[in-house]
Amino acid sequence: MRFHWRRLRAGELDHELIWLLVSVATAVLGTAWLRFGLPWPRCTFLAVTGLPCVTCGATRAAVAFLAGDTIGAWLMNPLVAVLLCVLVLFDLYAAAVLIARAPRLRISLTHPSAWRGIAAAAVLVGLLNWAYLLTL
Repeated sequence: MRFHWRRLRAGELDHELIWLLVSVATAVLGTAWLRFGLPWPRCTFLAVTGLPCVTCGATRAAVAFLAGDTIGAWLMNPLVAVLLCVLVLFDLYAAAVLIARAPRLRISLTHPSAWRGIAAAAVLVGLLNWAYLLTL
């Protein structure tokens, strides 16, 4: 795995712009959804099995996070709380490099074992989060 800063190449996707717009649009649409009193999403897995899924509590955690209650968000779904913190950091980074027209951070994963390690870590984190939710 290699981290490096570089300028965008001709024709290269501007991931910072794309994902900043996606995250801001999602936050705006989600906030509007809740402000209009539309129904909250229901978990089909919970309804069928009686057990929470890996993302159960994500909506409540996001609402708590947006209200500034990071501890409450953590208690509802730790994985979602961490991902929202990472998203805020990414959005700040993306806005900064877009405004400054600065070089972008790129990560090169050239060795196949790096991808397997990342996938294994993601599965492990998901399972740990699910184990936490099952104890609630």
